[in-house]
Amino acid sequence: MRLPRPECSIALSALSLACLMGYPSGADAAMQPCGSPATALADIRSTGQVSPLAGRTVEVQAIVTADFSGDGGLRGFFLQTADAQRLRRPGLSEGLFVYAPRARADVGDMVRVSGKIEEKFGQTQLVLSGSPVVCARGLSVTPQTLTLPLAGESDLAAMEGMLVRLPQTLTVSDVHELGRYGTLVLSHGRPIAPTQQALPGPAARQATAANARNRLLLDDGSTRQFPAVVPYPPPRLSPAHPVRAGDTVTGVQGVLERRHGQWRLQPVRGAGAPAYQHANPRPAAPPRHPATALRVAAFNLQNYFNGDGHGGGLDAPDNRGAPDTAALARQQAKLVAALRGLDADVIGLMEVQNNGYGPTSAIRQLAAMLGPDWRVANPGTPALGTDAIAVGLLYNARTALPAGRVATTWLGERSRQPLAATFRAATGGAPVTVVVNHFKSKNCIEAAGAQADQRDGQGCWNPARVQAAETLARWLGTAPTGIADAGVLVIGDLNSYAMEDPIRLLAQHGYADLVARFAGPHAYSYVYAAQAGYLDHVLADPLAAAHVVALHAWHINADEPAAFSYATAPGSGAAPAFYAPDPYRSSDHDPLVVDFASSPRAR
Repeated sequence: MRLPRPECSIALSALSLACLMGYPSGADAAMQPCGSPATALADIRSTGQVSPLAGRTVEVQAIVTADFSGDGGLRGFFLQTADAQRLRRPGLSEGLFVYAPRARADVGDMVRVSGKIEEKFGQTQLVLSGSPVVCARGLSVTPQTLTLPLAGESDLAAMEGMLVRLPQTLTVSDVHELGRYGTLVLSHGRPIAPTQQALPGPAARQATAANARNRLLLDDGSTRQFPAVVPYPPPRLSPAHPVRAGDTVTGVQGVLERRHGQWRLQPVRGAGAPAYQHANPRPAAPPRHPATALRVAAFNLQNYFNGDGHGGGLDAPDNRGAPDTAALARQQAKLVAALRGLDADVIGLMEVQNNGYGPTSAIRQLAAMLGPDWRVANPGTPALGTDAIAVGLLYNARTALPAGRVATTWLGERSRQPLAATFRAATGGAPVTVVVNHFKSKNCIEAAGAQADQRDGQGCWNPARVQAAETLARWLGTAPTGIADAGVLVIGDLNSYAMEDPIRLLAQHGYADLVARFAGPHAYSYVYAAQAGYLDHVLADPLAAAHVVALHAWHINADEPAAFSYATAPGSGAAPAFYAPDPYRSSDHDPLVVDFASSPRAR
């Protein structure tokens, strides 16, 4: 066997054909020597979905840009055509993933490999046969420039498998799966949920398409789930060192690929780490307005279940919350920290276990954790409807005085029942009726016909939510608590963004959107699929609206990684490494607080 010549390590631009025609160490006898004609990476590519060479065996020679063949990696490496040899055909990539579970490759090596072309996980790859042959070392390629938003998905397809850089300041738009997969979503600016600002229909579809062109997943180069070390933000994620949606990143570079249906950027070892800026730091609890007589809050607890109230029943089939007593204790610690931080007098809750109002009920035990002054608004029924979860109302008996009766009604077969109660501040002033709601979710299970997704941006079950809104408005017109001179605050998770039919219907009935009025067009309380908006609402009739002096969304949850929640990794049996008994990621929704003055005031 002929040994590689030392001069084969010089820069590619100076390589001679004589050098390339040598047989470096490790050469496969069945493979042509370095420098022999090889299939161009551009020839493997197509502007369509499938490579024209799919199913065929080819030989290629190119430079290794990234290697992910280690334990827990992607089981392969990426190649890119040397700058001087690129064909630069419009729309065709000159990068390629080599699936090689038993081989390693060094970044900067020019290698020659042989294998079959196939489509896997949505991207084109070469399945290595034999071993890579090293033709030269110490080489590099020029990263392609990519900017968001894209003109179209073809922009990404033209760079699949290539080293790319994004020369712009990007916004972290989603961190939900950071702890599980080591991924976060990057965008140019912060994408807004389409029907948060656009009317359902063509405008919402246009916004949806624009958002789809303005996202890229930053991965960690690993296939591990729940990794011990999450690399973002560098050097590692921790409760004291978080990355939040709304933070910004510069210096992003990596190899672009499509895997499991998403375009993603895999980091390259040795490249400079992206720089993270805490553009959206954790906020302090919202201060009370000086004129506040009564503070009302709305908070979706993300399935607070206490089983039978004695430590059992957490393994029941309908339990949607903590699976054991240790997890329940962690959940309770975070929820209590958040609820106390609200500094509210009346709190409307969603997603509480619907197990009544007795001493062992979830809502009674939660009230007891807040202190001896806290009470539960009890409608006098064994439960509130038939769903596993219900809404609830807590109030501080020292600062909020109930008036009239606690009322509820039926809003439709698929809707949870609301709960209404009237309160006055202990210091005096006008009464306000607080109505907490939780409309049907957008989940499409069992949705059919008109209830199915109409592709207008409103998701499934929109007619059910419209019916709930109409029935609610008519019911509130009857003064259900018996206090006719009270203003009305409709609060809770209506599972509808600001421009959707249920919210516009309630506006026609005279209920103003106070989140929009006080927090502006970029308000949000929830992040889903890297899009921010608010499903949680404070709507007020004219009488109540005249008393409202402030409203805040306390961003303790929607921007935080799910890894910071009380939950454990499946099968771990131990407290999460990222857990802290603080309010951050106590739920998936941000709570809203509204300050109510004793008399009408100008803002």
